Amino acid sequence: MARQKFYDTAIKPERAVLVGIITPDETEELEREYLEELEFLVDTAGGITEKTFTQKMLRADRATFVGKGKLEEIDAYVKSEEIDLVVFDDELSPSQLRNIERELQVKVLDRSNLILDIFARRAQTAQAKTQVELAQLQYLLPRLTRMWTHLERQKGGIGMRGPGESQIESDRRMIQNKIALLKEKLKLIDKQNETQRKNRGELVRAALVGYTNVGKSTIMNMISKSDVFAENKLFATLDTTVRKVVIENLPFLLSDTVGFIRKLPHHLVECFKSTLDEVREADILIHVVDISHPNFEDQIRTVNETLKDLGAADKNTITVFNKIDAYTHEGSEESGTLTLNEFKNSWMSRHVSPAVFISALNKENVEEFRQLIYEKVKDLHLQRYPYAPLT
Repeated sequence: MARQKFYDTAIKPERAVLVGIITPDETEELEREYLEELEFLVDTAGGITEKTFTQKMLRADRATFVGKGKLEEIDAYVKSEEIDLVVFDDELSPSQLRNIERELQVKVLDRSNLILDIFARRAQTAQAKTQVELAQLQYLLPRLTRMWTHLERQKGGIGMRGPGESQIESDRRMIQNKIALLKEKLKLIDKQNETQRKNRGELVRAALVGYTNVGKSTIMNMISKSDVFAENKLFATLDTTVRKVVIENLPFLLSDTVGFIRKLPHHLVECFKSTLDEVREADILIHVVDISHPNFEDQIRTVNETLKDLGAADKNTITVFNKIDAYTHEGSEESGTLTLNEFKNSWMSRHVSPAVFISALNKENVEEFRQLIYEKVKDLHLQRYPYAPLT
């Protein structure tokens, strides 16, 4: 009897290398943080990072992003280790992407493409799926030529257009038509959402905002006692979730929004602006910060810049420093070697807006947080509806 053979049919995660450059306006430490975040993005997308490559340059090479010698070094490693994927930390131009792929002969992604892939996996509702598809097509449009390099030789001379060029033009028209249709679809969804928001009655509205993976969804579940998907991955939540919350007989609406991130593709921000209407129209912003992150100050700045872009920087804001259970006072730019109590006092003395320090995981200082929200909501409720009951 012949021995039965067994084969491993499990889908193996793709093995990746990461590539970044250090320009004069960036430090090695900052680029290292960017690449750590990029590694987290690769992990969220289901890949494994094997190695990172960096190079100091005045600016990215117009043809291959990194220098010729560095690209050869990457190529040698990719071939010797049988790497599946090379991910660049910045957006590549169509010509850079084409040249790098030709040299490395493996799949090449940039940060924008990777984020789009994660968004595509995470999208659940019709709105999120439409927004992601629109962003993907807008990203793809200027990069069509690299998909038709196998027809380059068939292009004709003057007056003789080859099939490669005509096919690209045909695809470009098709994508432009699809983009127009998706934009119309999003307008319709936006109108429906606007009607829903108007129908929510005379309730004060609060929105959770913050960098991705700071614990917004966990706080949403804790405060609203609902079951919003929460996971230790980037962009675990794409769709805005709205819940009615009651604290001491005072009802208000609480929404959980998509997390922000540095170097977020511009077309993705544009597509998701409609989702962030909850932020623009909120009465109170609850800015959640992961205080355990070594560079949480940079994340705060990124969120504040994004809020400014959305026209929501001047809103009533509560800052919530989450994950105090994991806080260490080493290496933070602003906190330096401060203990948690010293940092609290320092922050409170420098900022007018209220702040609270909690651990959503361990339910630490949660009552103080709830009381702070209650006071803010009550003040707004009495200003807006002085004769309306609080129940």
